[in-house]
Amino acid sequence: MIKAIVVFNNHGKPRLIKFFQHYNEDMQQQIVRETFHLVSKRDENVCNFLEGGRWASGKNSDSENLIGGSDYKIIYRHYATLYFVFCVDSSESELGILDLIQVFVETLDKAFENVCELDLIFHVDKVHYILQELVMGGMVLETNMTEIVTRIEEQSKLEKSEAGLTAVPERAASAVKAGLAGAPARVVSAAKNLDLPKLPSNIQLPNLPSFR
Repeated sequence: MIKAIVVFNNHGKPRLIKFFQHYNEDMQQQIVRETFHLVSKRDENVCNFLEGGRWASGKNSDSENLIGGSDYKIIYRHYATLYFVFCVDSSESELGILDLIQVFVETLDKAFENVCELDLIFHVDKVHYILQELVMGGMVLETNMTEIVTRIEEQSKLEKSEAGLTAVPERAASAVKAGLAGAPARVVSAAKNLDLPKLPSNIQLPNLPSFR
């Protein structure tokens, strides 16, 4: 079972954090810091996973138990400026999780057309949606990238159609407001343009008798 998924950059700044078991915020930040410390100092030519019992590098500290101790493993891949890290228990295959990370990254690349770190910052909701297509509740749902991309495209079409339906009443309301706002001006203009007959100015009234 997958216990946590963390993505951070080369400076340890988290770009995606997803835990599948409850930890308070302070503990989550501690896990991210400790994971970055362990992963970032490893050479590129070593294996891409760490056994839980070796997280503390032989030191006597609580870091061994941050996510579960010796029964847990950290599996990661490093792409350019980002580390993709999965914490799993002993029931998961290291190679299987490495493949899953690759599918996740390639799916992001297709969804964002050459994904970069900024995409993870400014499109957090979409990144989480893509992740949910792969993993939910710590269980792997789908590993076929074609199926995942198809669902993402369907979701995008649905969002666009909903946005279009929402825009129609807004445009209608704007037109009504514009029409009402322009009505007084049109009335005044029409009144000015009325061709009314002019009354003669030299009308003489007869002298009326006075009653005393």
